[in-house]
This record gives sequence, structure tokens and C-alpha cells, in this order.
Amino acid sequence: MARRVKKRVWLTGMVVALGTLLVWIDPRGPQDIPPDPEAQAEEPGHVLENAEITLFGETGAIQQSLITPYLVHTPQQAITQATSPRATIFDSEQREWRATANAGTLNTDTHVLTLTGSARLLAPDEGWQLDTESLHYNGMTRHAWSEAPALLQQPPQQISALRMDMWLDTSQVRLTDNVRGTHPPANQTP
Repeated sequence: MARRVKKRVWLTGMVVALGTLLVWIDPRGPQDIPPDPEAQAEEPGHVLENAEITLFGETGAIQQSLITPYLVHTPQQAITQATSPRATIFDSEQREWRATANAGTLNTDTHVLTLTGSARLLAPDEGWQLDTESLHYNGMTRHAWSEAPALLQQPPQQISALRMDMWLDTSQVRLTDNVRGTHPPANQTP
């Protein structure tokens, strides 16, 4: 009888050991897989419809605001992507500038707004507009630039160039590479 009990204990021990070994070896069993930080960095933190975001400067004054029908924010990358964005930008004198495009990306750390696809920047007070396919704006330095062909116009005048830089605070514009313009003479009355 003692021999039978030993045999049963030994057989039970073997079954338990074999089961443990199979669970440990089985690839379908539970596994601890660490999360992929690169995949997590691309996961959106917020998806909003009909959103408006406002960025404030160090003094508390509004630097820029963005209205969009669809917004995706990825906090790990500090990137906000917007569909059909309409931006309002303020210079140091709180003059209002308006920008639109088919798509936009805002880096919330650096305050750089990139508008792509039929990008337009309007200066309502001055009555001119800038059209380009890609427009960048740094909210910290209030510098706008385009490395794509740009058309600056205040009808009936217009100037085109392959690159454009604009500093909002000083109202300076620099057009470079293949600059061409149309400047009709002012009407003179005798």
C-alpha cells in the first residue's frame, strides 16, 4: 500500500511538473509584453469636433486661436492636427491676421503652426493677402514663411516669388527667388 501511495504521489508530481512545463513553453499562454513607446507616442490623446483652441503668450495676451471642424491632439508629441483650420494670429500690437488652409498642424511646445493646401494669410487692416501651398508661422517670434511659391497681392498689385518671409511685428516682407510683380500706375488726374 505504501508503494501505491508513493506511485500516486510520484505520478501526480510528474503531471503537475509536465503541466507547468507546458504552460511555460506554450506560446499561446499569457505573456508579459512591454508597451511599445513609439506606438504610444502616435496614439491620439484627444479627438474633438467643432473645436477652438487658444494659445496665450507669456504676458497672458492671446497669441493665436484656431477653429476647426475636426481636431486630433497627440500629447506625447505635442502635436495637434486640424482639418480646414481657420487661425487668428495677433502681433505685438494686437493687430489681427487671419489664416486658412485645407489642413494644419500645431506644435503646442514651440507654437509653430503649419498650414498646408491652399494656405492663405490675410491682413484685413492693410487689405492684402498671401496665397501659397504651405505656410509656417512661429507664434513665439511672430515670423511667417513659405518655402513654396507664394503670391502676395493687394489688388490691383501682385508679386510672386518662390520663397517668402514675413515678420508680423515689424510688417516686413522678404520675397526671394524668381520675384515677379505687377504694379499698375496710380491713376493721375490733371
